[in-house]
Amino acid sequence: EFIPEKEMLQLTSGDAEARVLLIEAFATLGRLDNVTLLMGFHPQYLDSFLKTEHYLMQVDGPLPYCYRHYIAIMAAAQHQCSYLVNLHVNDFLQVGGDPKWLAGLDSAPPKLQTLSQVNKILAHRPWLITKDHIERLLRSEDHGWSLAELVQVLVLLAHYHSLASFTFGCGIIPEIHSGGGHSPRHPSVPDFTNSNSVEEQTCGHERIEQVAGTTFEVEALLEKMKRLQQCRDEEGTSQEEMATRFEREKTESLFVASSENERWIDTREISRHFEDPSYGYQDFSRHGDQYVPTFRAQDYTWEDHGYSLVNRLYPDVGQLLDEKFQNAYNLTYNTMAMHKNVDTSMLRRAIWNYIHCMFGIRYDDYNYGEINQLLDRNFKVYIKTVVCSPAKTTKGMYDSFWRQFKHSEKIHVNLLLMEARMQAELLYALTAITRHLT
Repeated sequence: EFIPEKEMLQLTSGDAEARVLLIEAFATLGRLDNVTLLMGFHPQYLDSFLKTEHYLMQVDGPLPYCYRHYIAIMAAAQHQCSYLVNLHVNDFLQVGGDPKWLAGLDSAPPKLQTLSQVNKILAHRPWLITKDHIERLLRSEDHGWSLAELVQVLVLLAHYHSLASFTFGCGIIPEIHSGGGHSPRHPSVPDFTNSNSVEEQTCGHERIEQVAGTTFEVEALLEKMKRLQQCRDEEGTSQEEMATRFEREKTESLFVASSENERWIDTREISRHFEDPSYGYQDFSRHGDQYVPTFRAQDYTWEDHGYSLVNRLYPDVGQLLDEKFQNAYNLTYNTMAMHKNVDTSMLRRAIWNYIHCMFGIRYDDYNYGEINQLLDRNFKVYIKTVVCSPAKTTKGMYDSFWRQFKHSEKIHVNLLLMEARMQAELLYALTAITRHLT
């Protein structure tokens, strides 16, 4: 398991604010899933998340309820996230969805089938979304979407692609023998694996040796943050140098990869919901034809452009998403592992901007040299895997970064990964809609 069950039990019995939110979630959803439980470590964020998801899935809007859950299934299936697929198959049937659609995408209404390509591109290479993709969906003769419907579709796809990242990043998958229950556990090891494997016994000795060095890792990171702050105060960097550092970091991010021998989960049960399961971020980059263009964040920002467009076409959702992004980005307890009264804003910004960098999004006012100072290779491998190929995330990756930090802090990292990824997808999708409108 990524997160010990005893810590989750302590959460449900300890934090009063979290307990109230979990009770409300159970009353609204009729279940208390482990995604909600883990987010309960951060009640302020959970409150924002639950409001957004409730509005997307349960409040009147452009899309029929069964369409919403089917789109959630398509989005989760694109990342082979059986946990989310199973949840939304149940929800789809509860809201009166036709069971025949669950036989596969080719059994769904043609209108839903038209979303296949956009689902695939948004999940793996959102920079390839163009106004042509948008216009094909709007102008399809018999199966066209309205603009309001399409905005809800795009928000749902981005939401569930990103939630799949959180699910795998925290090690949550369905347990085969739990009668439909769900709990956090290792996503790449089947239930029948002997927990006392040779690999685990070997790793046990290594971990004893590693513990001594973990305190030093935290101290070293704090020292780097202090030094970088001094450099910020003392010297200015030219725009040309800032651009060069961004391009260098973007290029280097292509070569950050997890081990190729990780176990890959692929079942017909999941893959039948989408086409071309071989289409992925890492496969693309390995073939040598990878080029991620640079998207200047100042040219199209969430705050100045995306927010108002979503709110205009799908009222109130822009506000809800904005609060959720802000909650994840600004969330802090001013702690790092055993240290208190720490300003973590530099570290949070490095994580957020590294994710956007992998998607080609550049902030002119950010020094990308800070990323290599603050994020070590193990952490970068974890971030890239969770964001770009979430089904390949392993417990080993989770354990290998920030070894002295609490599980709640690693869950906070996953909230940052999820929201930064969702915002990146939406920026590309909404830019394409804006180009269609102008």
